[in-house]
Amino acid sequence: MASNATAAGPDAFSEKKQDDAQNNLEAGSTRIEPCPIGYPPDDEENNGSIEINYHTLNWWQAGVVMIAETVSLGILSLPAVVASLGLAPGIVVMVIMGALSTYAGLVMGEFRKQYPWVQSFGDAGEVMGRSIGMGKLFQEVFGWAQTIFQIFVMGSHLLTWTICLNTLTNSAACTIVWGVVGLAIFWVLNTPRTLKAAGWYSFVSFASIFSAVMVTMIDVAIEKPIGTTSFEVARTIGFTSAFLSVTNIAVAFSGHSCFFAVMSELKQPHDWPKALMLLQVCDTILYIVVSVVIYIYVGPGVPSPALSAAGSPVVRKVIWGIAIPTIVIAGVIYGHVAAKYIFVRVFAGTKHLAKRTTLGVIGWLGITAAIWIIAWIIAQSIPVFSNLLGLVCALFASWFSYGIPGSLWLWMYYGEWFTSPRRIVQFSLNALLMLVGLLLCAMGLWSSGEAIARDSGTTPWTCKSNAA
Repeated sequence: MASNATAAGPDAFSEKKQDDAQNNLEAGSTRIEPCPIGYPPDDEENNGSIEINYHTLNWWQAGVVMIAETVSLGILSLPAVVASLGLAPGIVVMVIMGALSTYAGLVMGEFRKQYPWVQSFGDAGEVMGRSIGMGKLFQEVFGWAQTIFQIFVMGSHLLTWTICLNTLTNSAACTIVWGVVGLAIFWVLNTPRTLKAAGWYSFVSFASIFSAVMVTMIDVAIEKPIGTTSFEVARTIGFTSAFLSVTNIAVAFSGHSCFFAVMSELKQPHDWPKALMLLQVCDTILYIVVSVVIYIYVGPGVPSPALSAAGSPVVRKVIWGIAIPTIVIAGVIYGHVAAKYIFVRVFAGTKHLAKRTTLGVIGWLGITAAIWIIAWIIAQSIPVFSNLLGLVCALFASWFSYGIPGSLWLWMYYGEWFTSPRRIVQFSLNALLMLVGLLLCAMGLWSSGEAIARDSGTTPWTCKSNAA
């Protein structure tokens, strides 16, 4: 049926998509949001169980949640990226990647406007795949890839947690022990079933990372603690180092895997562009200012994570202490989105999805515990911060932040790519997104693999301190 619609031309193809949308809204399938727009503002008692309202975020709360999720670990690698690429190339690449990631977010919003039951990349993949008879396969591949990506990011937060605790305590305990402590804390904070609270404690997260990098910039400007503080406008470096730097910039803008989940919890879905622009303006400006200032004052020896650039051990401890909320909260947001996808898949079509039942609570606690244990294993297995970020970007962020959004637009407007000058420009932009995703994946995997092999002297699963 899908092939016949496609063969009949763009009009039939468009009609097919509209029919699919209507059928899904009427069918009560697993793709429909567990709680429709217009539910009561709070959890409501009904026949002995509590119905959960999933639409709790204003646009500014959604923007702050995404800032907390995005402006967290990525920013800590950027001063070292600028040191590797040079000042001018570093700034140019950040601006380009920021612009592309903004456009990709707008495409995702446009896609969800047409298919409002979509809550994840798995759902989006199912919509696209259905037109060629491969909906279930696409749903599984896209959905579980998104979840695996988020678990890897959770692992990077646990790794940063161990660096933080080793720095604060002068490595008073085994690094593996600090990882277990972090595992317990992250899991406990992931017990709520919605992002309602995140809209508020994300303020704390953003204030945390903002204050930490500000203190770092002030300290390095005063103390000039590392190297000669000389800087280069541009540098000639090897391909591996250059592309690993590009992947670290890409991962700093890679919040897209959570975008559909955040959209699904907006009170007013049409407010998505405002929430997205709040995120992108804040993160792009902050990334450029922080990375340039720290690089200029520290010089080519700037470490990654950059919070360890301060010269005084006492100041380093203060900075890492300030950064604890963002390390934890941003990780918890990724954990929530990953757990929610698994939970919806497990309990689809049951009352446990939208009501607070005993089995539902046990299921949620078990799922969150399981994914945090997996994240802890990843953190212990890849102990170099920048290498873990590079691998995460190459495997997943390349597609979720660039490649797949481009393919969503090409699918939505199949048959209309060259019907007007505007469509031609949009086609070019989305084709570029797909090309960027492919290059980041292929070249990023090679660069990350070489970097991990080069740093093979760093022992995984060890009690040795990883404080920078």
